[in-house]
Amino acid sequence: MEREPRLAIHEPDCSDRPRERLLELGAGVLTDAELIAVLMGTGSTGAPALDVAARVAASVNVRRLHQAAADDLLAVRGVGRARAAQLLAAAELGRRLWPDGDATPLVRGPESVYELTRDIRAMNREHFVGFYLNSRNQVLRREIISIGSLNASIVHPREVFLPAVAMSAASVVLAHNHPSGDPTPSEEDLAITRRLLEAGRILGIDLLDHVVVARDSYASFKERRLLRA
Repeated sequence: MEREPRLAIHEPDCSDRPRERLLELGAGVLTDAELIAVLMGTGSTGAPALDVAARVAASVNVRRLHQAAADDLLAVRGVGRARAAQLLAAAELGRRLWPDGDATPLVRGPESVYELTRDIRAMNREHFVGFYLNSRNQVLRREIISIGSLNASIVHPREVFLPAVAMSAASVVLAHNHPSGDPTPSEEDLAITRRLLEAGRILGIDLLDHVVVARDSYASFKERRLLRA
Protein backbone atom coordinates (compact mmCIF):
# COMPACT_ATOMS: atom_id res chain seq x y z
CA MET A 1 0.00 0.00 0.00
CA GLU A 2 1.35 3.39 -0.94
CA ARG A 3 2.41 5.56 1.98
CA GLU A 4 3.62 9.08 1.24
CA PRO A 5 4.69 11.56 3.93
CA ARG A 6 2.52 14.60 3.50
CA LEU A 7 2.91 18.32 3.78
CA ALA A 8 -0.34 20.30 3.60
CA ILE A 9 -0.42 23.32 1.32
CA HIS A 10 -1.61 25.52 4.19
CA GLU A 11 1.54 24.82 6.23
CA PRO A 12 4.22 27.56 6.48
CA ASP A 13 6.42 26.02 3.76
CA CYS A 14 3.80 27.02 1.20
CA SER A 15 3.61 30.76 1.64
CA ASP A 16 1.52 31.39 -1.48
CA ARG A 17 -1.52 29.65 0.06
CA PRO A 18 -3.27 28.88 -3.24
CA ARG A 19 -6.34 27.44 -1.52
CA GLU A 20 -6.94 30.67 0.38
CA ARG A 21 -6.33 32.77 -2.74
CA LEU A 22 -8.83 30.65 -4.67
CA LEU A 23 -11.52 31.13 -2.03
CA GLU A 24 -10.87 34.86 -1.73
CA LEU A 25 -10.20 35.84 -5.35
CA GLY A 26 -11.60 33.02 -7.47
CA ALA A 27 -10.04 30.11 -9.33
CA GLY A 28 -9.31 32.25 -12.40
CA VAL A 29 -6.41 34.07 -10.71
CA LEU A 30 -4.45 30.91 -9.93
CA THR A 31 -1.68 29.59 -12.14
CA ASP A 32 -1.79 26.05 -13.52
CA ALA A 33 0.65 24.94 -10.81
CA GLU A 34 -1.43 26.52 -8.05
CA LEU A 35 -4.61 24.81 -9.29
CA ILE A 36 -2.79 21.48 -9.35
CA ALA A 37 -1.51 22.12 -5.81
CA VAL A 38 -5.07 22.71 -4.62
CA LEU A 39 -6.19 19.47 -6.26
CA MET A 40 -3.38 17.48 -4.70
CA GLY A 41 -3.81 19.13 -1.32
CA THR A 42 -0.50 17.84 0.02
CA GLY A 43 3.09 17.37 -1.01
CA SER A 44 5.80 14.95 0.04
CA THR A 45 8.43 15.43 2.71
CA GLY A 46 11.03 17.79 1.30
CA ALA A 47 8.74 18.60 -1.63
CA PRO A 48 5.93 21.08 -0.83
CA ALA A 49 2.73 20.79 -2.80
CA LEU A 50 3.53 23.82 -4.96
CA ASP A 51 6.92 22.36 -5.90
CA VAL A 52 5.36 19.05 -6.93
CA ALA A 53 2.60 20.89 -8.79
CA ALA A 54 5.14 23.01 -10.65
CA ARG A 55 6.89 19.84 -11.82
CA VAL A 56 3.58 18.42 -13.02
CA ALA A 57 2.76 21.63 -14.91
CA ALA A 58 6.20 21.56 -16.54
CA SER A 59 5.99 17.87 -17.47
CA VAL A 60 2.52 17.56 -18.99
CA ASN A 61 0.26 19.76 -21.08
CA VAL A 62 -2.23 20.85 -18.45
CA ARG A 63 -4.82 21.75 -21.09
CA ARG A 64 -4.63 18.16 -22.31
CA LEU A 65 -4.41 16.62 -18.86
CA HIS A 66 -7.43 14.43 -19.53
CA GLN A 67 -5.43 12.81 -22.33
CA ALA A 68 -2.31 12.22 -20.23
CA ALA A 69 -1.22 8.68 -19.42
CA ALA A 70 -0.98 7.71 -15.78
CA ASP A 71 2.65 6.72 -16.36
CA ASP A 72 3.46 10.30 -17.44
CA LEU A 73 2.22 11.62 -14.11
CA LEU A 74 3.84 8.83 -12.10
CA ALA A 75 7.16 9.77 -13.69
CA VAL A 76 7.01 13.17 -11.97
CA ARG A 77 8.92 13.17 -8.70
CA GLY A 78 6.52 13.51 -5.79
CA VAL A 79 3.48 12.14 -7.64
CA GLY A 80 2.29 8.72 -6.49
CA ARG A 81 -0.62 6.62 -7.64
CA ALA A 82 -3.13 8.41 -5.40
CA ARG A 83 -2.21 11.86 -6.64
CA ALA A 84 -2.04 10.75 -10.26
CA ALA A 85 -5.56 9.35 -9.88
CA GLN A 86 -6.78 12.63 -8.31
CA LEU A 87 -5.46 14.69 -11.19
CA LEU A 88 -6.79 12.40 -13.90
CA ALA A 89 -10.21 12.22 -12.24
CA ALA A 90 -10.40 16.02 -11.95
CA ALA A 91 -9.36 16.41 -15.59
CA GLU A 92 -11.99 13.92 -16.76
CA LEU A 93 -14.68 15.67 -14.72
CA GLY A 94 -13.71 18.95 -16.36
CA ARG A 95 -13.91 17.32 -19.79
CA ARG A 96 -17.40 16.05 -19.06
CA LEU A 97 -18.54 19.47 -17.86
CA TRP A 98 -16.99 21.11 -20.92
CA PRO A 99 -17.37 18.49 -23.68
CA ASP A 100 -15.90 20.84 -26.28
CA GLY A 101 -12.89 21.57 -24.10
CA ASP A 102 -10.47 20.43 -26.80
CA ALA A 103 -11.74 23.17 -29.08
CA THR A 104 -10.14 26.59 -28.98
CA PRO A 105 -12.71 29.04 -27.54
CA LEU A 106 -14.14 31.36 -30.16
CA VAL A 107 -15.52 34.81 -29.36
CA ARG A 108 -18.56 35.31 -31.57
CA GLY A 109 -20.05 38.16 -29.55
CA PRO A 110 -20.80 39.30 -26.00
CA GLU A 111 -22.72 36.09 -25.33
CA SER A 112 -19.47 34.15 -25.79
CA VAL A 113 -17.67 36.49 -23.42
CA TYR A 114 -20.42 36.05 -20.85
CA GLU A 115 -20.00 32.27 -21.02
CA LEU A 116 -16.21 32.57 -20.72
CA THR A 117 -16.45 34.73 -17.58
CA ARG A 118 -18.67 32.50 -15.48
CA ASP A 119 -15.91 32.26 -12.85
CA ILE A 120 -15.97 36.01 -12.08
CA ARG A 121 -19.63 36.96 -12.46
CA ALA A 122 -20.51 36.61 -8.79
CA MET A 123 -17.17 37.66 -7.29
CA ASN A 124 -17.31 40.36 -4.62
CA ARG A 125 -14.37 42.27 -6.09
CA GLU A 126 -13.96 43.54 -9.62
CA HIS A 127 -11.88 41.26 -11.85
CA PHE A 128 -10.67 42.77 -15.12
CA VAL A 129 -10.09 40.12 -17.79
CA GLY A 130 -8.50 40.26 -21.23
CA PHE A 131 -9.19 37.85 -24.09
CA TYR A 132 -6.42 37.90 -26.68
CA LEU A 133 -7.63 36.75 -30.09
CA ASN A 134 -6.12 35.70 -33.38
CA SER A 135 -7.41 36.87 -36.76
CA ARG A 136 -10.22 34.27 -36.59
CA ASN A 137 -11.39 35.51 -33.18
CA GLN A 138 -10.09 32.39 -31.46
CA VAL A 139 -8.86 32.92 -27.91
CA LEU A 140 -5.08 32.65 -27.77
CA ARG A 141 -5.04 33.47 -24.09
CA ARG A 142 -7.32 34.61 -21.30
CA GLU A 143 -5.73 36.61 -18.53
CA ILE A 144 -6.95 38.29 -15.37
CA ILE A 145 -5.29 41.67 -15.69
CA SER A 146 -6.22 43.17 -12.35
CA ILE A 147 -8.33 42.67 -9.26
CA GLY A 148 -9.86 45.76 -7.71
CA SER A 149 -11.92 46.72 -4.71
CA LEU A 150 -15.61 46.11 -4.18
CA ASN A 151 -16.57 48.53 -6.94
CA ALA A 152 -13.43 49.62 -8.77
CA SER A 153 -10.68 48.09 -10.83
CA ILE A 154 -7.63 50.13 -11.86
CA VAL A 155 -6.22 49.15 -15.25
CA HIS A 156 -3.29 50.60 -17.15
CA PRO A 157 -3.05 50.23 -20.95
CA ARG A 158 0.41 48.70 -20.56
CA GLU A 159 -1.02 45.82 -18.52
CA VAL A 160 -3.73 45.21 -21.13
CA PHE A 161 -1.66 45.36 -24.30
CA LEU A 162 1.70 43.91 -23.21
CA PRO A 163 0.38 40.31 -23.52
CA ALA A 164 -1.25 41.20 -26.84
CA VAL A 165 2.06 42.42 -28.26
CA ALA A 166 3.97 39.44 -26.82
CA MET A 167 1.72 36.89 -28.52
CA SER A 168 1.02 38.93 -31.69
CA ALA A 169 -2.70 39.01 -30.99
CA ALA A 170 -4.86 40.52 -33.70
CA SER A 171 -7.42 41.94 -31.30
CA VAL A 172 -8.52 42.13 -27.69
CA VAL A 173 -11.86 41.75 -25.94
CA LEU A 174 -12.13 43.01 -22.37
CA ALA A 175 -14.50 42.07 -19.60
CA HIS A 176 -14.99 42.83 -15.95
CA ASN A 177 -17.60 42.07 -13.36
CA HIS A 178 -19.79 44.40 -11.33
CA PRO A 179 -20.20 43.02 -7.80
CA SER A 180 -23.31 45.19 -7.40
CA GLY A 181 -25.15 42.91 -9.83
CA ASP A 182 -25.93 45.79 -12.21
CA PRO A 183 -23.83 45.53 -15.40
CA THR A 184 -24.57 49.08 -16.54
CA PRO A 185 -21.21 50.70 -17.45
CA SER A 186 -20.12 53.42 -15.06
CA GLU A 187 -18.47 56.70 -16.00
CA GLU A 188 -15.15 55.19 -14.91
CA ASP A 189 -15.78 52.20 -17.19
CA LEU A 190 -16.39 54.57 -20.08
CA ALA A 191 -13.25 56.59 -19.37
CA ILE A 192 -11.04 53.50 -19.05
CA THR A 193 -12.45 51.99 -22.23
CA ARG A 194 -11.84 55.17 -24.24
CA ARG A 195 -8.26 55.24 -23.02
CA LEU A 196 -7.72 51.59 -23.91
CA LEU A 197 -9.41 52.03 -27.28
CA GLU A 198 -7.02 54.84 -28.17
CA ALA A 199 -4.00 52.82 -26.97
CA GLY A 200 -5.11 49.91 -29.13
CA ARG A 201 -5.41 52.14 -32.18
CA ILE A 202 -1.88 53.42 -31.67
CA LEU A 203 -0.55 49.86 -31.40
CA GLY A 204 -2.64 48.55 -34.27
CA ILE A 205 -4.51 46.09 -32.03
CA ASP A 206 -8.28 46.34 -32.22
CA LEU A 207 -10.36 46.51 -29.06
CA LEU A 208 -13.42 44.63 -30.27
CA ASP A 209 -15.61 44.92 -27.20
CA HIS A 210 -15.71 45.54 -23.47
CA VAL A 211 -18.32 43.44 -21.69
CA VAL A 212 -19.46 44.18 -18.15
CA VAL A 213 -20.82 41.04 -16.54
CA ALA A 214 -22.97 40.35 -13.50
CA ARG A 215 -24.45 37.17 -12.08
CA ASP A 216 -27.44 37.09 -14.44
CA SER A 217 -26.78 39.64 -17.17
CA TYR A 218 -24.21 41.59 -19.12
CA ALA A 219 -23.71 44.89 -20.93
CA SER A 220 -21.70 45.12 -24.14
CA PHE A 221 -19.99 48.37 -25.12
CA LYS A 222 -20.19 47.31 -28.75
CA GLU A 223 -23.92 46.60 -28.62
CA ARG A 224 -24.49 49.92 -26.86
CA ARG A 225 -22.30 51.73 -29.40
CA LEU A 226 -19.96 53.00 -26.71
CA LEU A 227 -16.70 52.10 -28.44
CA ARG A 228 -15.69 55.63 -29.27
CA ALA A 229 -12.32 57.13 -28.36
